[in-house]
Amino acid sequence: MGPGEEQDGQQGDLARTAAGAFGWSFLNTALSRFGTLLVGVLLARILGPDEFGTFAVAMVALLAVLSFNELGVSLAVVRWERDPRTVLGSVNAISTAGSLLLFAAMYVTAGPVARVLGAPDAAGIIQLMSVSVVFSGMVAGPAALLQRQFRQRRRFVIDQCVTWSGTALSLGLALGGFGAWSLAWGRVLATLVGVVLFVHATRPYRWQVDRALVGPLLRFGLPLAGASIVVFAVGYVEQVAVGALLGATSLGYFVLAFNLASWPLNMFSQPLRSVAPAVFSRMQGDPRRLAGSFTLLLRVVAVVTLPVCLVGAAAADDVVRFVYGDEWGPASEVFAVLVLATSVRIFLELSYDLLVVLRATGRLLVVQLVWLAALAPAVWVAAREQGLVGVAVAELAVILVVVLPCYLGMLRRQGIPLAPLGTAIVLPMVVSVAAAGLTMLVAAELSSPFVTSVAAGTVCLAAIACVLLLRPHLLRQAKALRSGPAVATDDADVAEAVDA
Repeated sequence: MGPGEEQDGQQGDLARTAAGAFGWSFLNTALSRFGTLLVGVLLARILGPDEFGTFAVAMVALLAVLSFNELGVSLAVVRWERDPRTVLGSVNAISTAGSLLLFAAMYVTAGPVARVLGAPDAAGIIQLMSVSVVFSGMVAGPAALLQRQFRQRRRFVIDQCVTWSGTALSLGLALGGFGAWSLAWGRVLATLVGVVLFVHATRPYRWQVDRALVGPLLRFGLPLAGASIVVFAVGYVEQVAVGALLGATSLGYFVLAFNLASWPLNMFSQPLRSVAPAVFSRMQGDPRRLAGSFTLLLRVVAVVTLPVCLVGAAAADDVVRFVYGDEWGPASEVFAVLVLATSVRIFLELSYDLLVVLRATGRLLVVQLVWLAALAPAVWVAAREQGLVGVAVAELAVILVVVLPCYLGMLRRQGIPLAPLGTAIVLPMVVSVAAAGLTMLVAAELSSPFVTSVAAGTVCLAAIACVLLLRPHLLRQAKALRSGPAVATDDADVAEAVDA
């Protein structure tokens, strides 16, 4: 076998491996998100806005710590050029030690944090949920190893066990009258189950501090951890503003709208993100193929997510009232704005993954700081002057005016052509706007939230089908993606993705 044939064989093996990983990742995400959505609907109806808002305060505090508890070192397992197990012991030790320190800090400061966020009663819940910080830090390395090895089938089993064990406990306790505490206990149990399953999947599990690796790992991870802190602040500063200025009940409305609006991102983008970094890291030496693969990812994702987001915004009031009940009606306008922001965030997150692989972490941190500097005062003023909807509008405006141009500039500096990216979303955008307009007309003639939601779903599916009919080549590109997500193994597919 010649060198060229051997290289083609290696790329084919990578494509088949990544294809299987993508399939399991998508199934994993679909079932997990559906289960989370279903249980979330039931819990929201059982608990109501007040109890849900109290839990939301604790969840914001937890997510703040989880954004950097493993100090950014776990991604080194994905990018390690040699056998990742040589670094895994040190990653486990660093991430666990960092998580223990943060657990202690979170436990001690639970009271002041709860008061600042407008829900003093949430202090005990914060302390309980802080236990999951340690559990999450312990398995950051094993989770990254499964991603590196494209073992999404095993990850599917683990994530489903984690999701359903926690949600089952939460639902049972909520029905028993435990209120917001039911969600906290469910979270702790879920992360404990995750520890057992991740350790078993990647055994032998060990902590091993290699002094020669500690320095390089921290130099790699700390900038990412710093970026993660800023990323968290960007994603949750509006919730902090709502809780501090408008109270826990308003925060409950906002969080519910945010969670529902993030569903397209979690459902369609996250499966690709679980595979894309590992694939991108193996293609760094071929800029043209890398650019074509990124464009192909964006094109396929846009076909599905843009209709979902725009049609969802058009039918926001009926969707929220049908899914969660009339008492959650105040969340509908917030959802309508946030789901539009989600349509842009999908592109930003895919770009973030690519830029991390291309080692533009310093620039990413600068952009996140700029994002935070613009967003924090905007949402704070909006919360005071315009209330919940004003906060959502401020978030969307900052994304469009400040953040999107920054990301496009970084991609261009990294050699990613921008014209193909624009071309990739033109047709899905036009069809989605038309579908949203039609949905608004239909909604105006219907009085039932259920019937309107069904009609909106039908219009959304029709919009997706319309794009596929108008651009039949997308089916072939989707097939190429399935053969290896983000890896166009055929040079013609790469050229089409770049030049289209």
